[in-house]
Amino acid sequence: MNDPTRLAVLVWDWPVRAFHWGFALLFALAYALGDSERWRNVYVALGYGVLALIAFRIMWGLVGTRPARFAEFVRGPGAVLRYLGGIARGRPAAHAGHNPAGGWAIVALLGLGAATGISGWLRYQDLGGESMEDLHELLAGAWLGLVVVHIAAVVLSSLLHRENLALAMLTGRKRARASEGAGHQHALVAVGVIAAVGLVIGWTARASPVASEVGPGTGTPVAVAPAARKDED
Repeated sequence: MNDPTRLAVLVWDWPVRAFHWGFALLFALAYALGDSERWRNVYVALGYGVLALIAFRIMWGLVGTRPARFAEFVRGPGAVLRYLGGIARGRPAAHAGHNPAGGWAIVALLGLGAATGISGWLRYQDLGGESMEDLHELLAGAWLGLVVVHIAAVVLSSLLHRENLALAMLTGRKRARASEGAGHQHALVAVGVIAAVGLVIGWTARASPVASEVGPGTGTPVAVAPAARKDED
């Protein structure tokens, strides 16, 4: 039964929506290009992009609009179990933003994304050898698995709540009480956070002293100094 006090209000502000779809796009592209030597530089750039988005989302989870903040949707084990119990009974509790289980899925996706990106950067710097490469691939596989679970959960929740949650992440609007909405979107704050994160990631990328390229006829990454790479061009 629909609650007449719950109307279509703005819950997901544009920074959250931009992060969500940008994160999904970069993940898909990076996973598709992960084994390509031809597109290695693009793959590395996508990794920096993923880390930049994660850094932004963490900061926005602290200073952003109410539904975007971690304090709003990261709940204890009891809340998660009660929500999952409602799912099992076919009557899950309605939440304006992320539900308790989805909140922890977001945290896990951010954590796995960060760990995958950092391990990839270490591998790119020729640190850790084959062990780091194996770890990077393991983390990427776990990240993919969690993405699949997340998509399945969104489909199931959409059916049980009778609300298209993927569409809500496009429009930003969900059924909720007016007091539960995002309210003011803090556009200038979001732009400032994005600019700061971009500068930090850009500086890190330019300051990297070593790049990883493929040894001729071996298919094995080797360390090449930037100056040597320029001379080869």
